[in-house]
Amino acid sequence: MNAPRILVVIGTPLAGSLNHALAHSYADAARAAGAEVRLVDLARDAVPRHPSDRNEMRLPRSDADVPLDPEVAAYVADVDWADHLAFFFPQWWGSYPAALKTWIDRVFLSGFAYRYRATGRLWDKLLTGRTARIVMTMDSPKIWNAWAYRNAAIRSLRNATLEFCGIRVRAVTRLAEVRHRSDADRERWVGGMASLGATDAGSVVARESEELVPA
Repeated sequence: MNAPRILVVIGTPLAGSLNHALAHSYADAARAAGAEVRLVDLARDAVPRHPSDRNEMRLPRSDADVPLDPEVAAYVADVDWADHLAFFFPQWWGSYPAALKTWIDRVFLSGFAYRYRATGRLWDKLLTGRTARIVMTMDSPKIWNAWAYRNAAIRSLRNATLEFCGIRVRAVTRLAEVRHRSDADRERWVGGMASLGATDAGSVVARESEELVPA
């Protein structure tokens, strides 16, 4: 039986953050439980530049198309490889950091993550079979985030991106009022991520490997 493949994405450009501690705790526990884990750290790894041409928002369809930037191609390969994705990020201005948004814009490409049909208003979800977990830290209370922001960051990532492309979100964790929490609270959160990593490693279903073919 193949080991589950988990891609952990740390979606903040600030190194050494609480999100890094959470993500590394999750990843270490997932590895210890038998999963293969890759890590994308947008405080360390290249953040793709904003797309400046429509061709940069779709998978090349033939040799005549402009090829993907090497770093984008590597990230696309990471998502294609993964059975499960785990996103860790802070809420900034009611959404998620621009580094993560740009990464999504350049990696969740037409022809790779989704494809509009030739007729009608429907689309094909090309990442079906994968699952995801979302962990978001925020300074605001949960009730304020729901009332004032309508949980915009989670809705955007879960509904408008992941589920649009066929990725089923298994769970969302919101860690609230970070600024007012004690070190003991943060340590408890970090420990809890280890439990989630081990759980995901034991419950994610490994898919059959497929070759990525341009659509």
